[in-house]
Amino acid sequence: MSLSGIFPIDRWNFTTQSILNILSEEEYADLVANRSDQKYLKGDVIFREGSVPAGIFLIRSGKVKKYKVDNLAKEQIIYVANHGELIGYHAVLSEERYPDSAAAIEDSLISFIPKEDFISILHRSPAFTQRLLKALSHEFTVLANSISVIAQRTAPERLAIALIVLREKYKEEGSDEKEIILNISRMDLAGMAGIAQENVIRLLKEFKTEGILETDGRKIWIKDIKLLIKKSNYR
Repeated sequence: MSLSGIFPIDRWNFTTQSILNILSEEEYADLVANRSDQKYLKGDVIFREGSVPAGIFLIRSGKVKKYKVDNLAKEQIIYVANHGELIGYHAVLSEERYPDSAAAIEDSLISFIPKEDFISILHRSPAFTQRLLKALSHEFTVLANSISVIAQRTAPERLAIALIVLREKYKEEGSDEKEIILNISRMDLAGMAGIAQENVIRLLKEFKTEGILETDGRKIWIKDIKLLIKKSNYR
């Protein structure tokens, strides 16, 4: 079931997939001409907070979490990036160190693009620059909504919203709704929802009892999206 008309997913979900679509074939070829591809296993770190950026990353397959770690070594997941998306460009644009870390949440293939090539395309393509600025503006809105969720929502509401967003991330174009399987650890789900892992486990059992979802190990199937949206208490 599409979320159109029943839940404002764009307020909570951020994607950069459309950014590269604005480039001409020649511009895209120049952007990736010096790329290097690397396979990352689940859990492998792509870059760490505080390190100096040398370029940006294009996720060719898999999924990546962007996160920050507090003084107690607890992760707060800021965003989950999907295949076809760019990450790491904030630090390149600001000429600062990475403000967060990134790691694969499943086996992934990722291309590294040198920052010189990225900046060159920005200078050559006003349309690409405009689309990137639009994406950054939308990302700010999503992050602001995410902060309000952590500050104002209950644990069940936080988890429900996290599951709705993840459902969109795991949805494949043209796939049947029943085929959407969320394959994510309870620790990462806790980091995304901003609640304790033991609470995630307890709430998933409650959601399962209520007929909202089914689980099998790490895997989660959303059986009734309308009930999940009701649980999110969206108004």
